Amino acid sequence: MIDAQILEASLETPTNRIARRWSPGACVWCGDTDSVEEFRNEPRCATCRGHESVIDEARRFMGTYGLRPIGGTLQSEDEEEYDHRVAARDARRALNDIRLDVQPDPALVRKALRPRAAAIIADKPAATKSSSTSRSSNSAPSASRRTSAAAAATTSVDLDEIQSRALALLDQLSAIDAQLTLVAEQSGLAARARRSDLEKQKATVLRTLAALEKARLSAAK
Repeated sequence: MIDAQILEASLETPTNRIARRWSPGACVWCGDTDSVEEFRNEPRCATCRGHESVIDEARRFMGTYGLRPIGGTLQSEDEEEYDHRVAARDARRALNDIRLDVQPDPALVRKALRPRAAAIIADKPAATKSSSTSRSSNSAPSASRRTSAAAAATTSVDLDEIQSRALALLDQLSAIDAQLTLVAEQSGLAARARRSDLEKQKATVLRTLAALEKARLSAAK
């Protein structure tokens, strides 16, 4: 059933409302460009991150004490639980109010993030090559060229492999986050077990990414 007030408001609008769309560099949820940082492997603004943190805190509270998941009724056992449920409800309502009319394609978001990851990794080989060339001027020309070429080839292969694995892990992390979003508001033991499994997978991927970053820094030295 169409809400009468919504229908009346739409009839009173003199012009059609232009759907807000996401653009690279903006928040994927609301399209804002203020203080955008990566949050759950996607660009999110400060406002959205704040609302999501409130919801996450409420979920942690309910999980810690084995309480009914957030969502639905606000019925609570005590005042603290009630406060968490109200805060989560208000945060979710605020997020829904500012959500983009057209959600971005996850593939486009990943594509926009990839150049940043690639740039971080690709920025190091040039510096490494320059450093090798400078050191080679103090030794025999032929031996220096052979040594520098071998070192550059080894570094290039290592960095290429690291970059390839990092991008694959970013895709995997995006897929995990998408599944977490789907089960976020579901209740029941099965949903809780699924969330726990996905969070463990995400933690493993994040640890692997951190290890790759250390390897990249080591290879670039």
